[in-house]
Formats: sequence, structure tokens, C-alpha cells
Amino acid sequence: MSEANEFFRAELTYLKGVGPKRAAAFEKAGIKNYEDLLNYFPRRYLDRTQIKSIGALSEGETATLVGEVRQIRFDGANWKTKRFIASLYDKTGRIDLVWFQGANYLSKMLREGDALAVHGKIGFFNGTPQLMHPDFDKLNGAERSDDDDLKNDFELFNTGKIVPLYSLPEALKRGGLNSRIMRRIVRNLLDKSLGHIEENLPASICENYRLMPLAMAYEQIHFPASPELLEQAKFRMKWTELFYMQTLFAVRKCDVETSVSAEKFETVGEFTNKLFKNIPFEMTGAQKEVIREIRRDLKSGSQMNRLVQGDVGSGKTLVAIFAMMIALDNGAQCAFMAPTEILATQHFLTLKKFLEPLGVKIALLVGKQRKALRTEILAGIESGETQITVGTHALIEGKVVFENLGLAVIDEQHRFGVMQRKALQDKAVNPHILLMTATPIPRTLTMTLFGDLDVSIINEMPKNRKPIVTKLRHESEVEEVYEFIKSEIRKGRQAYIVYPLVEESEKMDLAAATEAHEELKDTVFDMCRVGLIHGQLFPYEKEDEMEAFRNGKSRILVGTTVIEVGVDVPNATVMVIQHAERFGLAQLHQLRGRVGRGEAQSYCFLVYSKLTPDAKERLSAMEESTDGFRLSEIDARLRGAGNILGTEQSGIISDLKVANLNEDSHILASAREAAFTLVRDDKQLRKPENKPARDYYLKHYHDRYKLADVG
Repeated sequence: MSEANEFFRAELTYLKGVGPKRAAAFEKAGIKNYEDLLNYFPRRYLDRTQIKSIGALSEGETATLVGEVRQIRFDGANWKTKRFIASLYDKTGRIDLVWFQGANYLSKMLREGDALAVHGKIGFFNGTPQLMHPDFDKLNGAERSDDDDLKNDFELFNTGKIVPLYSLPEALKRGGLNSRIMRRIVRNLLDKSLGHIEENLPASICENYRLMPLAMAYEQIHFPASPELLEQAKFRMKWTELFYMQTLFAVRKCDVETSVSAEKFETVGEFTNKLFKNIPFEMTGAQKEVIREIRRDLKSGSQMNRLVQGDVGSGKTLVAIFAMMIALDNGAQCAFMAPTEILATQHFLTLKKFLEPLGVKIALLVGKQRKALRTEILAGIESGETQITVGTHALIEGKVVFENLGLAVIDEQHRFGVMQRKALQDKAVNPHILLMTATPIPRTLTMTLFGDLDVSIINEMPKNRKPIVTKLRHESEVEEVYEFIKSEIRKGRQAYIVYPLVEESEKMDLAAATEAHEELKDTVFDMCRVGLIHGQLFPYEKEDEMEAFRNGKSRILVGTTVIEVGVDVPNATVMVIQHAERFGLAQLHQLRGRVGRGEAQSYCFLVYSKLTPDAKERLSAMEESTDGFRLSEIDARLRGAGNILGTEQSGIISDLKVANLNEDSHILASAREAAFTLVRDDKQLRKPENKPARDYYLKHYHDRYKLADVG
């Protein structure tokens, strides 16, 4: 361990201004040593040049203000209407800070005479400006502590400096720490440690990308001398963080390409050629290009690890079928894994339609099948007689033995955990892997979550597809929507009506959907059969309902989000999403994609009761665009990139402490280019000039992610 590493592992107890009590508070907050504290960056800054005067505020603007609390009061007759109001004054006027929750807590937090910095969107009430639930920081308060020698922050702020404000979790507050004390302690740490900070990037990279030296970046991010230097310091920290994330992917990808061999699929023969001749429509240029990319992977001799992204209805399944035909032409078996029985069954039916005329033997393996049938299916897989097996998690069970698995296709791959995907891969020695998703992923998220994969994008829709007309409707207008459904049914069409199913209120939601089904079938749509499908049904019940809808016996299908993926009925032209404000943007787009799969014009109605600003933005985006990739960017901005694909996929994102994937795409692209260039030139980071990169990689990533060896 280097001398610098040893220095930064020192406990905080003996740092000036800390002591045992505060060190214990820091440890509860996850800050155990000098390194942790050095990397505990301010959450925001107060810059005197950016502060607005209260008297100059305009309605609707977002502003930062500084003033003194001169009046505190409660308003409202009971606990439902009770508000906590603090009136803040500066030399130019007054603004009321209003909170509807936490009144008792805030009454203990804030007192008359407190100096505050507040931030939020300005509104007006009876001519007086106000901030609802503002973000705030106390700028004084040391007079209530033992640190009488500290300067008054309010005075410090008015000198024109940029003042850092640190997050103060409850553990730090209980330890007697506030923003002023934090600044003093961090200043003491910097004075002591700046000379020990070693550069963590190769010199050539710092020079080529014009990055601020690391020690200077730490100084400026904690105590910026100017807005320009603060931005340079932030850029350096973000760039470094993203560079090493991409180095992780570059090392892993290089290791797979050079170390993991796979069977070469060099033959394009009878199965592939027959499929191409039998397709009754023209494939899009995007589909053909992705098939060419897959073809190059399969004959390379290295294991294919490719992710195919495509919007709803763009034809990803057909691309996967071509990949499987190449595998069959080379004597290999294929596995096609989907996250739900409905989706697996849909894929099975699609494959049968395309491939049974070609003489391909396909089997469906799901959780609850008759024992005799299951035994027969397993025997066919093990003997090699079954060429393609479609299934759910059942495919990874120990009893499933492939005779010669050469290609594993995993659909809606983000719904599977890493270990589940690995369990399927372990059914053979280095089978080729094709991942697919119909959930468009923002470019920055693709580079972050799947940086070690080759990515193909199908960004073209089939020529005969018409854009789905999407309309917002208040729940008071739902009868008009039902009349429209009746008109479509009279034309021989079909419709979906979907209700939300949210985990926190699943029983109530399911009851609401079931009750709605009873009412709709007995009164509103008594002229036709109305089906019902939800997750609590047995698999055979789901399949019966789906089959009734597929063959037209049911004209309307009422359901929960179980129909989000895997339902392909070209005759369905209307999608009604009840309580649409409760759905996420990606889920809304997926549900809408269940219609518009035939040649007739299709429609989606988003029925809502009450809209928050976020919900209004989501639904308006749906009304304006049918482009899933564009919607994914909006979704990432609204929800945060780490929430787009769920917890299974977001581990690497949680490592990011400074960078923001929604805002820093330009930094990510630059850092990725540098990382992959470095690893291509020095696969194991062994060159002396790359020692900083090797040391950082080994310290932060190697053991944690159990990936390729370097050094």
C-alpha cells in the first residue's frame, strides 16, 4: 500500500475539529476516514452573484434567496389544513415560506432570527411572494454551539464568496454538526492532505482532455475561488468517475473478445435461406443491418454478447429468428427465454408460424405443465431432437440438459437478474448470447449499463404501420371513450382496457379491475364477450383468456399490466389505460404498443383523474410522440436514469457520486472514448505510464466485480 493510501485511511478522530463524538457521528453517516470525507462533496453552493432580491422576484421563476426569519406562525383549523409559515425578509421585502407537512418538526428547526438561504419556484398569494416546501439551509446557528470562534456565515456570505453547503443527514445533526462546522473540518482536512493527493489518471489523458490536476480539483470543489474554477473541478471529478466506469467495461469486453472462444457458425444454409424466401413482407433496412452484425459475431470465433434494442413493434423477434436459423444451419440448439408465461407463449406461437413450415422442431417449457408432457419435452431437449426451446425461468432448472446449446436468446433481458442470465449461459460452454429489449434505453444509460456489450438498434418501423393516435381524456369523459370502442367493435375490431396494478395497493387495484370487468360485461358492453386477465390467474386460465382474445371470441380484454408485453393481436385497434397518471412513461408506451400491430388505424386513450405536474408531462409526451427512444430520454429526466430498468440493473449507477447520467452525456462519451482507447492499447494496464489507472481499477473495481485480471 502506498504512503498516500495509508494517509487517507486514517480515522477522523484525530483530525482538528473532530474528536471522538463527532467521529462517531461521521461513521454513522458512512464517513469513516480522510478519504471518505475528502470525497464528501458539497450538495450545492451559494454564490453571491446568483442571489435574487425578494423585491425583484417574478412569478414562476426559480430563485435562490438569502434573508432573516422574522415571523413564524401556524395557519389552518385542523391537522388536514395545518400549514407552517415562516416569513423571510431581506432589505427589499418579504417572502412567505410555506410547508403543508412536517409543521411540528419545522417549528423546532426554525426560529425567529435565523438566517436562511432558500431555493425554489416563486409563486404569489394576495400579492405576497411565497415558496412552497422550499429547499433551505441555515446560515447561522453556531451561536448555539461551542464553536464561538467561527465566523458568522451570513457575514461570510455577504463578502461575495462562494459558500459550499453540505448535506447533513440525521446522524451528523445529532453529532452536533452543521454546515459551518463541516466547512471548518473540511478546510482542516484539505490543509493537511493536499500534498498527499496523488494523480489518479495517466498524464497523457490529463493533457489530452485538458483536465484540472486532481489536488486542485479537490480544493476547488470544496472551496471554489470562482464559478469557472468550480465548473472545471466538477468536470474533472465527473470525467474521472465515468472514465473508470467505462474502463471496467472496456477491460471486461476485451477479456471476452480475447479469452472467451465460441463455436464458429460459418454456414448460412437451408434453414436461413428458406426463412428468407418464406417471409411474406419486406424487412426494414434496420432489421437487415442488425442481422448482418449478428452474422459477423457468430462466425468470428469469439462469443457473441449483443444487445438488440428496438421500439415496440419494430421486428426484433424476426431478427432473433434469423440468428437462430444460422445456429441451426450449424447444427446447434437454441434457447429462447422470456420473463413471463404469456410472453413465452406468444413467442412460441410466433416461432411456430414462421418455422414449422421449415420443419423446425420447437418446444415450450414453462412452470406448470403436466408431468408426462414435461418429461417428453426434457427428453427432446437432451437428445437434440428439439432444436429450439422457448421458455421462462424453467429453462434454467437443473433438469434441463441441452445436447448442444449454441445460442441463447433472452428477451426483455432487464427483467432477469445477472445470475439468472448466467444460469442459462452455463447450460453450455460459451454459447453465443443475444439479449433483446423492447424498452428503449437512453443512450447514456446504454453506455452505462451495457458498456461491455455490442449494441444494435432497430430504429425503423415496418412500412405498413400507422402511428397510433393518442388522446388524453378525463375520467368524466370515459363514456365517450366507451362509445368509440363500440364503434370499432361494430367494424369487427377489438380493444383492451387496462387498469393499474401497483405493488403497494395490489389487492385494492385487483379488486377495482375485477369489479370494472363485471360492470363492463354486464352493462356497457353486453353485446359482446369481455375477457379478464391478471396475474393471479392460473397459467392455463391466462392462456384460455388470451386464446379467446386472439381468435376473436372475446372482443374486449380487461386486464392489468400483465398484458404489457407479449400480447400480439393485429385486430386490436383500441387501448384504454385507466388511471393513466399512475403509470410510468415506459410502461405507458409498452401498453400502447399492444395496438397498432395491424394495417388498420389504432388509438390509445389515456384516462386520468387528477394530474400532478410530472404526470401531466408524462401524459403530454405520450400524446405528442410515438417514438420510444425519445420518450425514454424524457422518462430518464423525470425519474432518474437509475430507476428506468429497476434495481437488478442499477448497481453500477449507484457507484456514481458526482456524475449525473441525465446531464453529463457529453462527459460520458468523452470518457468512454478515452477508456476504450487506453484498454485497446494496453489490455491489462501494464505499461508504466498507466500505473495510476491500474491502481485505481484494482482498488475500486477488480475485487468487487470479479472481472478480468489486470496488472
